[in-house]
Amino acid sequence: MQKISIIGLGWIGLPLAKILREKGHQVSGSTTTAEKANLLLKEGIHTIQFSLDPYPSGVGFQQLFQSETLVINIPPRSRYDGGEKYLEQLKFLKDLLSSSAIKKVVYVSSTGVYPDENKESVYTENDALNLENTGNPNLWKAEKYLQENLNQKLSIIRFGGLLGDDRIPGKYFSGKENVTGHTGVNFIYRLDAARLIAYVIENELWGETINGVAPKHPRRKEIYEKNARELGIAPPLSYAPEKENDQRIISGEKILEMGFDFLYPDPLDFPYSSPNQ
Repeated sequence: MQKISIIGLGWIGLPLAKILREKGHQVSGSTTTAEKANLLLKEGIHTIQFSLDPYPSGVGFQQLFQSETLVINIPPRSRYDGGEKYLEQLKFLKDLLSSSAIKKVVYVSSTGVYPDENKESVYTENDALNLENTGNPNLWKAEKYLQENLNQKLSIIRFGGLLGDDRIPGKYFSGKENVTGHTGVNFIYRLDAARLIAYVIENELWGETINGVAPKHPRRKEIYEKNARELGIAPPLSYAPEKENDQRIISGEKILEMGFDFLYPDPLDFPYSSPNQ
C-alpha cells in the first residue's frame, strides 16, 4: 500500500483516485473549490481544497505533500499565452515538494508537445523536442522545468485525445462542413488513461517519458460516422479533400512493451454515454 496524492481530481484524476483506492492505496486528492471538495468527500474520496494562483492556497493542503507519490494533473490553460503563470505555479509546487515527504512524481502532459508537422514515420518518446519545434511551448517548458528541478523520481505521461463516456468526438463535428476525416487519430479512452497512471505507479516505472495513446489509429471519418450511427447524432455535412503525407501519428508502443494492456486498444470501440443524457 502506498500513500498517493493527486493534484487535480478532474476527468482523469477522479477515476484514477477510485482505481488506486480499490487497489488498497491510501489516496488523497485536490480540487479548487470547496463545493466540489464536499461533493467528493460524500463519495468517500479524501478531498482537499487546493489551488495555485500562482501562489498555493486552500484548506489543509499540506496533507497532500505527506504522501509517498504525487500525481500532478493540472494542464496549462492555453498553448500560446506565454505560460508564465503556469511556470510560476510549477515553481511554487516545486518549493512545496522540496520540503515534503514526496519521493515520486507523475506529471500528466499531452502529445500536443510533439511538433504540429505531419510526417511519414510516427512520433515516439525518443524524438528530440525543443522550443522551436514543439507544438505546445508551455508543456515543453513545464516538462523541462520539472526534469531539471525536481529532486524526486519523475515520470511524464503524454496523453493523446482523452475521449469516451460523455466526450464524443463525432459530437464536436456534427453538422459541420469541410471536416478533416482522412487522418488517423491519437486517442485514449478515459479509463485506460487512469489505469495507465496507476500502472506506472504500481510498477515503479520512474525516470520515463511515456505516450498514453491507444495502439490503433483509425481515421477520423470512421469514428465520426460510427458515432453518428450508434448515438443518433448528425454526421459532418462534408469532409475536406484528402492530402498525401498528411498524417501525424503518435506511437503508443512503449507502454505496451512495458506490459500494459489497454481495455480499448481501438478508438472505434470506445464506449460512450448518450449525448442527450
